[in-house]
Amino acid sequence: MTLAELSVEYRAHAHALDLRICQLEYVLERTKNADKRCRLQDRIRMLSTMRREANELAVLMERYYDRGYRRNAKYTI
Repeated sequence: MTLAELSVEYRAHAHALDLRICQLEYVLERTKNADKRCRLQDRIRMLSTMRREANELAVLMERYYDRGYRRNAKYTI
């Protein structure tokens, strides 16, 4: 698998996470139970982090071989 192909997978993963976040936000808006709201907010926060990282890695994979591309220091050794 090439990095370009891998970037497509990361993008698809980020899109799936985005859909799930939207579903959970919809449920959160209609939930009155404080305990359930807290758990939903925690889950949304975790999924949002995962979505952001998937998008960052997709960009890294897409542009890895581009000249002058300044890689995200978070993902370099």
